Amino acid sequence: MSRTDPYRLTTGNAERTTTPGPTREDAIRIALWIVVVISTVSNMAASYASSATWVHLVCGVVTALAGGTLAMLALRGRR
Repeated sequence: MSRTDPYRLTTGNAERTTTPGPTREDAIRIALWIVVVISTVSNMAASYASSATWVHLVCGVVTALAGGTLAMLALRGRR
């Protein structure tokens, strides 16, 4: 014989709600933020090491592409 709790908000397994796991867009967004941080830190390290100009340009292009993609995903998510 099962006992019911009168103060319980849900009854049984059918009404349990589970939080959805991370989506593909969440994984892409996290990866892009990691790329932005790594390329920014690389650019700072290249500045301290007095590296060649092309190193700074590559880091800047990578940062700009990742940041632009993050902005595009944010704007697309508003719809």
